[in-house]
Amino acid sequence: MFHVKQSTPHILLINPWITDFAAYNLWIRPVGLLYIAGILRENRFRITLIDCLDFPIKTKRYGDGKFLKRKIGKPHPLKSVARNYSQYGIPEEKLLKRLSFVEEPDLICVSSGMTYWYHGVFKLIEIIREFFKNIPIILGGIYATLCYEHAKRHSRVDIVFNGRGEVEVLKLISDLTGFEIGLSEFRNSQFLPAAAFDLYPQLDYVCLATSRGCPFRCTYCASPFLANGFFRRDPHEVVEEIEYWKSKYRIDNIAFYDDALLIEPSKHFIPMMTEVIKRGIHCNFHTPNAVHIKEMDEEVANLLFLSGFKTIRLGFETSDEAKQIETGGKVDNQEFKEAIKNLMRAGLLATA
Repeated sequence: MFHVKQSTPHILLINPWITDFAAYNLWIRPVGLLYIAGILRENRFRITLIDCLDFPIKTKRYGDGKFLKRKIGKPHPLKSVARNYSQYGIPEEKLLKRLSFVEEPDLICVSSGMTYWYHGVFKLIEIIREFFKNIPIILGGIYATLCYEHAKRHSRVDIVFNGRGEVEVLKLISDLTGFEIGLSEFRNSQFLPAAAFDLYPQLDYVCLATSRGCPFRCTYCASPFLANGFFRRDPHEVVEEIEYWKSKYRIDNIAFYDDALLIEPSKHFIPMMTEVIKRGIHCNFHTPNAVHIKEMDEEVANLLFLSGFKTIRLGFETSDEAKQIETGGKVDNQEFKEAIKNLMRAGLLATA
């Protein structure tokens, strides 16, 4: 176990830059990191959050927008790609200034997104290693889970966490700091209290996960490796959270992070959004992760319209019928056509 000061531990949570040929802020937030922040704070830990992506330059009507970007050199495997490669998010000099005001932490937790964004993760770790020498660093998130061995070999962190769920990493933080974290009420649950979005100095939108995992096993999808099964929250519990952010923080834009928001809609989506309408909650809802086309009947399409969905992405990966079957049989071309018709009848694609 690492030795820390005998006082309430200070945890530094950091979300790295994106490094890519293109990036756009489709309501991106490190939700897993924010769940961890929320429960650590409830257990009297002192928390500092730095989100390197919390630096948009052009925000649109619904809270999405462009990131600030800086052209950087391409990694060796990408040298042949004839496009500019950039680092998206906060300028490095502003990050360095921000770090200079941070009290030395007892532990640093770094998140990671898409696997091919790992160059931004490594750059961030290099910087915080210079700032906080000998402070243990945990790396978690999507890249750390899917590319565990690569991260262990190359990331220069003390621990690479590849577990499924925040409860396990909270147990690890408890072991490393020597401070007990009350987890008894969450041990048999797949969900933690509301993520700590209030740590952001300016809050334009929040993101919700009303379920975890996906019942499908599409060959191209990593969901089965990131979630242990498929679980859904109580619809009324979700509505309470929506109402909380709307009433207390006046949030108008909410993005659903579900991989399977519309599965068995009569048991989940329909009662959830019917209650939103019943309570008179007026928000702009968005589905950046896309929704299942097969469930897009007239009732669901009408409810999407009436409850305030503004951005609806459909999970349609290919029109090749053989590949549809080969990759999991989630949807076919006729179901896609019917979904579009239902959305148009509901008034959601009137300009399409």
